Amino acid sequence: MIRTQSAPDAMPELPASNGTDSDGTSGRIVAFDRHARARLDGRARAAPAVRVLIADSQALVRAGLRALLESGGRISVVGEASTGEEAVAEARRLRPDVVLLDATLPGLNCVEATGRMLADPGIAVMLLTATEQDERIFATLRAGASGLLLKDTEPAELVRAIELLARGDALLSPRLTRRLIAELSSVPDPQLPSSELLDELTPREREVVGLVALGLSNPDIAERLVISPATSKTHVSRAMLKLGAHDRAQLVAFAFHAGLAVPRTQAPAPDALVLGRA
Repeated sequence: MIRTQSAPDAMPELPASNGTDSDGTSGRIVAFDRHARARLDGRARAAPAVRVLIADSQALVRAGLRALLESGGRISVVGEASTGEEAVAEARRLRPDVVLLDATLPGLNCVEATGRMLADPGIAVMLLTATEQDERIFATLRAGASGLLLKDTEPAELVRAIELLARGDALLSPRLTRRLIAELSSVPDPQLPSSELLDELTPREREVVGLVALGLSNPDIAERLVISPATSKTHVSRAMLKLGAHDRAQLVAFAFHAGLAVPRTQAPAPDALVLGRA
C-alpha cells in the first residue's frame, strides 16, 4: 500500500471499509485535495494525439518514422502503406489527420494518390521528397498537398510540420519555398490580382504583404514592425480583402508578381514557410 504525507490543505485519510495491506497494516483510502484533482482532470482532458498514416515502400523507413513520431506522445501512427493504392485505401479506412507520403511510392503515383485521398475532407497530405528538383512537387501541390518537406529535414521540424498540417496550416521547407517563389515570379498567372490593385493598399499594408511573402507569420510581422499581433493580423486580412486573395498562398504569389518581394537566390534560406489562415 502506498502511504502519503498529509498536505496542509488536503483532506484527512479515511480508513478503508475492510481488508488490510499485504504487510498486515490497515488499508487506507488516499483522498486528493481539490488542487491535485484539478491537475488530474486537466491531464484527462488533454488534446488527442495527431493521427498519422505513413506511406513509404521501405519497411525500415516506416519503422524509423513511426518510432520518431510516436516518441513525443503527441502523434499516433495509425497505419502504414507500401504502395500508392494501399495509401489511398488505408486513408479511406483509417481517416488519419495527416498522410506522410513518399514522392517515389510505387504503384499509383503520389500525384494521383494525393488527389484521391483528398476527395474526402479532413485529411492533409505531407509529401516527402529527396530533392527540390523533383518534377512531381508542383503537380502534387496542385492535387491538394498542403505540406512539402525534403527527406533531410531535421526530425523536430518534421514533427512540427505534421502538427501544423493537422491544425489546418500548410508548410513548405526553405529550399522548396525558394523554388516555388522563383516559379511563381517567372510565370504570369492571369488569376492573380492585378498589380494595379497596389494603389488600394496603404504603405503599411504593402510592407506587410512583402513580409508575408518572405514567410513571416503574423507574430513575426508584429515583432518586425513593432506592432501588436492583432494589428498585424488586421493588416494581413485587409490586404487580402482589397486584393481579392483567398488565402496567404495567393497573397505570396501576388507579392512577387507585383514586385513587393523579390526572390534572392543567393541569400541564406529562410525558415520554413507556413501558409495558414489570415
